[in-house]
Amino acid sequence: MNAAFILALKGEIYMEDRLGVLTDTLLKLNDQILKTFEETKKSGQEGDFYNEVKPFADRVKAASDDWKEQALKWYLTHRPKNFHSSQIESVHDHIGNISIQAFYPQTSKAKFLHASKSIDYNLSVLLESVKQQ
Repeated sequence: MNAAFILALKGEIYMEDRLGVLTDTLLKLNDQILKTFEETKKSGQEGDFYNEVKPFADRVKAASDDWKEQALKWYLTHRPKNFHSSQIESVHDHIGNISIQAFYPQTSKAKFLHASKSIDYNLSVLLESVKQQ
C-alpha cells in the first residue's frame, strides 16, 4: 500500500472515532438537558440567565457545532442510505433550542419532549451507521 492511501485510511478512521465520541457527547448532553427541564418544571423556577443558561447553552453550541462539522464530513464521504443531511441540521438546531428552553418552566412539555426524543433517535441512528462503516 502506498503512504497516501494509508494516511487517508487513518484519517477516515480518526474521523469516524471522533464522530462517535462527539455523538456520544451530544447524547449525554441531551440527557442532561432533559433532566434540567424536569427539574425546572418541578421547581417552577427559571434558571439564572448569565450564571446557568448562557454558559450551558454555549457549551452545548460548541459541542453541536463541532459535531455538525464532523457529521457532515462523514455524511458526504459515506452517503448512508438510512441517514440524511437534513437530520444533521435538525439535531443541531433542536439541541441548541432545547438547551435554552430547558431552563424555563413555561416551555411546552410536549414540544420539548418531541424535540429531545427526535435528537436522541437521530443521534442513535447516526452512531449505529458510523459503527457499521
